[in-house]
Amino acid sequence: MSRNAPAVLAADLGAICNVMRGLKYTGHPSPLLDSTAVEDTIATGKTDPREGPPRYVSQGKCVTTKLKLSVVDQSPVRQGGTARDAVLETVELAKAVERMGYSRYWVAEHHNVANFAGTSPEVIIGQIAANTSTIRVGSGGVMLSHYSSFKVAETFRLLETFFPGRIDLGLGRAPGSDQLTAAVLSHPRQRIDVRYYPDQVRDLVGFLNDDVDPEHPFASVRAGPGEFTVPDVWLLGSRADSAAMAAEMGLPFSFAHFFGLAVEQGPLIAEMYREQFKPSKYLAEPKVNVALQVLCAETEEEAQRLASSRNVARVKSVQGMREPVPPVEEALAYKFRPDELAYINQLREHYIDGDPRQVKEQIEAVAESYKTDDVGVVTICYAFKDRVRSYELIAEAFGLDSQVQQTGQGQDP
Repeated sequence: MSRNAPAVLAADLGAICNVMRGLKYTGHPSPLLDSTAVEDTIATGKTDPREGPPRYVSQGKCVTTKLKLSVVDQSPVRQGGTARDAVLETVELAKAVERMGYSRYWVAEHHNVANFAGTSPEVIIGQIAANTSTIRVGSGGVMLSHYSSFKVAETFRLLETFFPGRIDLGLGRAPGSDQLTAAVLSHPRQRIDVRYYPDQVRDLVGFLNDDVDPEHPFASVRAGPGEFTVPDVWLLGSRADSAAMAAEMGLPFSFAHFFGLAVEQGPLIAEMYREQFKPSKYLAEPKVNVALQVLCAETEEEAQRLASSRNVARVKSVQGMREPVPPVEEALAYKFRPDELAYINQLREHYIDGDPRQVKEQIEAVAESYKTDDVGVVTICYAFKDRVRSYELIAEAFGLDSQVQQTGQGQDP
């Protein structure tokens, strides 16, 4: 797709900016606001997305509980690299963050895109778990609408059999692809209507726990192998309906703050989840995780420089150009159109890029707003060594216990 054919793309980005600004806490988007995103962005003086973004500021409170940090990895492909490089780096990063003291490692699912390599979370989970020893490993998430609940249950029970007490199953309803690819994933069967997603989740949890409703037509079918423990199931989402479903089913909920879309409502959604939560045999009290887009470097300037690759990749991706992450020098030379600039600046209001002190303060402030001590970190940049270093600096800033000091065997502290 040519970058010099901006008319339709600019309209699309303008609409996206308005949606990001206009969503209200009703579970549905409010009417779009007037198209003032570009003018407002320029009026604020943010004329370059490599300038420092607005900061999350603590409202006079302190995070008194030590945060539990985890990793969400989309297995990004860099320009000049390959998908094989990306998935092998995913395994290497998991080994590194285990040593640093992170508690979980979740991998994503995407299809028919050149920028993310994780097409099969369950395969990557097995590779990571086999190459680590204590960290919990899971999906962030499996896009359940493509699959049979029974098959997913058996796959994750098998993973749990190999790695007891270490497997998480995060579930999402989004396709993780375009609509044509979603159809291919189901072909020759008819695609599963998203309206059946709650029933799919109930069936999956039932099969995992040998607890299918006796009146269910498949009640006599048992998922195998499952001689040991069962995976922890999480519902993932960025909207109120996903949180409401997690509350109704008594399951933990992870909010995808890193999407950067209408995240102003995220703390309200998390609070709604807590208020509506119904204790279950799986979880006695509500449990919230928030996943953030973070990039840490020795200095703020270096963090902003490295983040330029992610920003350019994101603005291209939303316009249908799912290209690998570009090198920093190429990203710094990119000339943003006004609509692209408005879009990136709105996203960056919710990204956390900076030096260790800044990153720690902003992560703590977001954790406060969600009233959680459970934070996932998504980091995308061009060079793998810079990703590893970012996670290392964050671990040091939060004083995470290294593997040498850990005494647990893969369980959440």
